[in-house]
Amino acid sequence: MSFNPQLADWRGKTVWLVGASSGIGQATAHALHAAGANVFVSARNAEALAGFVQSHPGAVALPLDVTDRLALKTAAQTLLATGPLDLAMYCAGYYKELRATAFDLAEMLRHNEVNYCGALYLLDAVLPALLAQKSGHISLISSVAGYTGLPQSLAYGPTKAALINLAETLYLDLKDSGIGVSLVCPGFVETPLTAQNQFSMPALITPPQAAQEILKGWRKGEFEIHFPKRFTHWMKILRLLPYGARFAAVRRITSL
Repeated sequence: MSFNPQLADWRGKTVWLVGASSGIGQATAHALHAAGANVFVSARNAEALAGFVQSHPGAVALPLDVTDRLALKTAAQTLLATGPLDLAMYCAGYYKELRATAFDLAEMLRHNEVNYCGALYLLDAVLPALLAQKSGHISLISSVAGYTGLPQSLAYGPTKAALINLAETLYLDLKDSGIGVSLVCPGFVETPLTAQNQFSMPALITPPQAAQEILKGWRKGEFEIHFPKRFTHWMKILRLLPYGARFAAVRRITSL
């Protein structure tokens, strides 16, 4: 079933990836550039963005901190002055292990600001223009960590669950407006964030592999793009279990 207009031809399309200095965001920016898109990349790491632009002729760097609402507004104005925006993707993320036994309010709020509020700031910056042009696509990177509560994910998981709900509601609200919405829920991808993990990560894939899965999902017009399916299907089944069975399964699987 196709939920969105199918995005197959990126030649001449303008795309903005927020959180593209490394990992999935950078790999997706690379794939879109290779497919002929006009690529704008944003992140805090201006040096990494400059390196990307240098190796991707025509790409434009718009360095910013996603927790700075005004910076996102200003960057959006710069981008929109060049013409219509065809895709805005929020791929910024922050992750630190945290359990309730070591509750840290500052960490909780930091996760919320980067992982969730930053997405809201992006919507605030681009949604009026997309509604006016009656076209475009919004894509939010969440995680299978948002499917259900997991040990050591006290700060990270709830922000990803919020993005899932946000994307679902955006889709319902925007379906008749000409604007597509997609939700990306990766499993374990080899990025600076997952490099912190001290446990074995099943079905670990590379950022370029993740980027190809995302482009494939856009090409099919999917709403939820989840991968690798040999892992994410099991996480979806886990989410459907009654709480007693689910909690027992999570504790058994994680040994926590």
